[in-house]
Order: sequence, then C-alpha cells, then structure tokens
Amino acid sequence: MIIETKGVTKSYNRVDVVHEVDMMVPEGEIYGFLGPNGSGKTTMMRMLLGLVRPNRGVIRMFGKKMPEDRISILAKTGALIEKPAYYEHLDGRDNLRVLAALRGINDNKTIDRALERVNLHRVGRKKVKSYSLGMKQRLGIASAMLHNPRILLLDEPTNGLDPEGIFEIRELIRNLSEKEGVTVLISSHLLGEIEHAASRIGVIYNGNLLYQGKMNELLTHQKMGSFIIESNMIELIINALQAYDIQTSLDGEGKVQVRGSEADRDRIKKILVEKGLTDFHIYDSMRTLEEAYLELIRSQKVSV
Repeated sequence: MIIETKGVTKSYNRVDVVHEVDMMVPEGEIYGFLGPNGSGKTTMMRMLLGLVRPNRGVIRMFGKKMPEDRISILAKTGALIEKPAYYEHLDGRDNLRVLAALRGINDNKTIDRALERVNLHRVGRKKVKSYSLGMKQRLGIASAMLHNPRILLLDEPTNGLDPEGIFEIRELIRNLSEKEGVTVLISSHLLGEIEHAASRIGVIYNGNLLYQGKMNELLTHQKMGSFIIESNMIELIINALQAYDIQTSLDGEGKVQVRGSEADRDRIKKILVEKGLTDFHIYDSMRTLEEAYLELIRSQKVSV
C-alpha cells in the first residue's frame, strides 16, 4: 500500500472529527474519498500531508512514517487542498515559474510539461485573471505536479465547476493515473464524479470510515439484494412468478427486476425450469453509488 493508516484519530475540544481510521490506498489507483461536508475528509487529508498531527494512530506513506519522515514523503507527494491561490496579474506560465523556483526547479521544460499535462499549454501566456474556474483548478493541479510526484492528493477539486469543467478535471485525473501511473486520492461529496473516476473508494461519516474497498464490490453488496432476469419470454416469466406471489418490476431496459436473497434466486430458477421456461439469464443488479452511499449513511444514523 502506498498510503496506510492505523487507528488515526484527531480530536478538537475532546470531540473526534476523525476516529480510528484505517485507510489503505494501493499504488496506481484512483481512490475516491467520499463523505458529506464536515465528515472529516479535509482533516484526514491534512494529516496525510503533515499539516495536522493526529492525537493517536500511525500514518505511513511509501512505507515511511508521517510526520517523522515528512520531508522525504512530501518530495514524492503533490497536493491541492482547498482553493489554490495565484498572482492574478501574472500569466499561467509565470505563476508556475514562481512556484517552481520555491522548489528549486529552474528548468523551463518542467513548466512546459506541467502545462501540457493539464492542457493549458496554449493559454500559458494569458493572465490568470482571464482564466475560468476550471482552468484555475487545472493550473493548481499543474503546480502540484511540478516535481513529478507519485501521489496526488486532491480535496474537492471540482467544487463550483460547471459540467464542462468537471469533465475536464475528471479526464485529467484519469490520464494521470492510467498513462503516468500516478496514485490519486480525491476527496469529494459529489457522488457522480467519484463513480465515473474512482476504482476504489472510502466512505467517511462523522469521522468514521464506514466502507473501504473496490467500487464494484460496494455496488453489488447488499443485505437484501436484487437481481435481473433477462429473457425473450418476459411476459411468461412474470406470469409464472406472480402465480407464486413473487413481486416483479420492469427496469428501464424492459428486463425483469426481483428483490430477494440468494435463496430466493435459487427458488425462482427452480420455478421457471419447472414451468419449461429455460431460456433466461439471472444476474446481480448493480446499485448506483448514490444508493450504496445512502444505505451506508442511513444505517449509521439508525445505529446512533
């Protein structure tokens, strides 16, 4: 794991804003860190960067401990936390040149490459005050990538962007991961964007990590599942199941949807075969990330 935490807790005024979080981020993946505002996402990101010290717990990045090995960790880490600040009267290239100098980078090719990575190379000579919000966010990511980090931490990078700007940031993140092998940890409360971009997610609520794992595993895991029946004999299948008081519905593609357990699915297979209806296929119904997320959050509220 390129990022691993054990029992990380941060308290303010004796209240845990992050509680016993065990986070594991595999190298090369896009990890979506989901949770409502105030759930502890930003505090967790700040602790990963050594900006805030945990009250207890252990943080390891690249196998090294934070904050003890902060300098060597940050040398391989890029971050965009909250809204990036710029010199509005300077152009994009000069803004990067200032930031590069602070890092001891004086190579113009590095600046050119950073602009190309975020597709701003054609507007690098334009004043930043003329940039759209999406362009400013991409410039912020370019500044975080100047030193070619192995990990990129992004806190709400699409906040306030229009659909076009959101799409641009999403594609940029994908390219960094898929083409350059950069590990991306992206925090957000926008479920749709995480669903489109991330392969692995963590869901945090009131400082507690409720779920962590692969996206597809969350979307197929349900206490009371549902499954789809696909066939050329839909009407006959519905009639056969309704004769046994099994409730069915049609999804948007005209396929039969049934809620039930694994035992219910086996019973349905038996009923259909006994009725001579053998031309069908049953498979798990995938939830949306929104449905899975809300189930996690609501279960937490009920248990409180």
